[in-house]
Amino acid sequence: MTIQWFPGHMAKAKRQVQEKLKLVDFVIELVDARAPASSENPLLQQILNQKPKMIVLMKDDLADREMTNKWLDHFTEQGMVAIAVNVNDRKDIQHVVQKAKEMASEKMERLKRKGVRPRAARAMIIGIPNVGKSTLINRLVQKKIAQTGDKPGVTKKQQWIKVKTDFELLDTPGILWPKFEDQAVGYRLAAIGTIKDQLLPIEDVAAFVIQYMQQAYPSLLEERYQVTLDSEDMGEIFEQIGRKRGCLESGGRVNFEKTADVILQDLRSGRFGTITLEQPNQEI
Repeated sequence: MTIQWFPGHMAKAKRQVQEKLKLVDFVIELVDARAPASSENPLLQQILNQKPKMIVLMKDDLADREMTNKWLDHFTEQGMVAIAVNVNDRKDIQHVVQKAKEMASEKMERLKRKGVRPRAARAMIIGIPNVGKSTLINRLVQKKIAQTGDKPGVTKKQQWIKVKTDFELLDTPGILWPKFEDQAVGYRLAAIGTIKDQLLPIEDVAAFVIQYMQQAYPSLLEERYQVTLDSEDMGEIFEQIGRKRGCLESGGRVNFEKTADVILQDLRSGRFGTITLEQPNQEI
C-alpha cells in the first residue's frame, strides 16, 4: 500500500525552505520521540545539503525513556546533535537554547575573525505537522507567538522569531513527503496523530497499535483495559475492548470505529503509559 499525501501548502513550503536555507547557520529538525525514524522527513534530508543539524525528539514525556536513550545514541552515532525535549520542562527548553548556541559558536567565531559585525545565530526550525513545533517556539520565546493546535498543518507560512539575544529562528510550516512507500511508517504517523485520521481506516491504525503493543508492551495494554489480549483474532480483541469501554450500539453490538478511536486517544494522551512505536535499525 502506498499512501498519498501532499497538500498544496506543503509543496510551497518545500520550495520556501530551499530558498531560505542559505540564510541560516544550522537547522533544527523536530521528530516525535514515539516514532523518531518515521517522523524524520526524507524529503527534507534531500534539500538540507551539508547544513549542521540538531535533532530534537519532541514529546519525550510520552515516549519510552529506554527507547529514547537508544534513539539519542543512534542519531549521535550518525554525527548529529540530538536531544530529547518535554516542552513543559524548563530545563529541557534551556537545553535547546544551549545546544543551539554551541552549534552556532564556530561560525560566529569565523565571522568575527573576518571582521563581520556580530549578529545573532540563525536557525531554521523544521518538522512534520503536529510534532509540537509551535509549542516549542512559544516556550523558547516565553510568550505565545506561534499558533498551536491539535490538528496537523496549523502553521501555513514562514516567519522569523527572535529568541532573546541568543539566536533567531525561521519557523516553517510542517512538511510531509508526497507518499509513504512503507505501510508501517504511515500507520505509525497516523497512530501518533501526525496525519489526519481520515487518511487511513481508523480500525486498521488501531489494530497496528494493538499488534505492536502485544509484542512490546503487553502488560500496559492489559492493565489499561483489564482484559486478556493474547488473541491473534483482532475482531475478538476489539470486542473485548469495546465492551469494556462501553463502545456499544443499539442491540449491544460493539462499534469498532468508536473502539479504535478509544485506543488511539489512549495512545496519544499517554493513558497507556510511555510508549515508543519503533526501535533503531528496526526492519519494519
